Amino acid sequence: SEVERLLRGVHATVRRVAVYTRVSRGTRRDALEKQVALLEDYVKKQFPQAEYIVVKDIASGLKENRRGLKKLIDLARRKQVDAVVVAYRDRLARFGYIYLEELFKAYGVRVIVVFQEEPEDYMRELVEDLIEVVASFAGKIYGKGSHKYRRVVEAVEQAIKDP
Repeated sequence: SEVERLLRGVHATVRRVAVYTRVSRGTRRDALEKQVALLEDYVKKQFPQAEYIVVKDIASGLKENRRGLKKLIDLARRKQVDAVVVAYRDRLARFGYIYLEELFKAYGVRVIVVFQEEPEDYMRELVEDLIEVVASFAGKIYGKGSHKYRRVVEAVEQAIKDP
């Protein structure tokens, strides 16, 4: 009974939740809506009294200026949410998750990761992110309009396609 009382106390402090979902490409909208449905169910079960807002992004987890991520940070900064719920750590950020978690904590916002195992298409997204990283560095070194830039990106894409 003491454990239940303590757990109720933790859940009682969460009055407003931000549900954050992200996919890397517009062609994955079905996966985005699946994330929304799963996380809405989770919030309704775990925090039945809480209000929630859904924030969506269609962008790479490497992209730093995502509209939805900026909105999450603004909600936390203005103390409009008590928790951020994400399906997987990489939905919030591919790299730098710990920094974001610390930022939210500084604003008094808990980050709750619902699932620990990565989804089946995890490797495909990692490959897309790898290509994006290579393209970014090649663009900075050679310029995005140069033939060397295109050759580097094409070589990485081809290397990934070949088993």
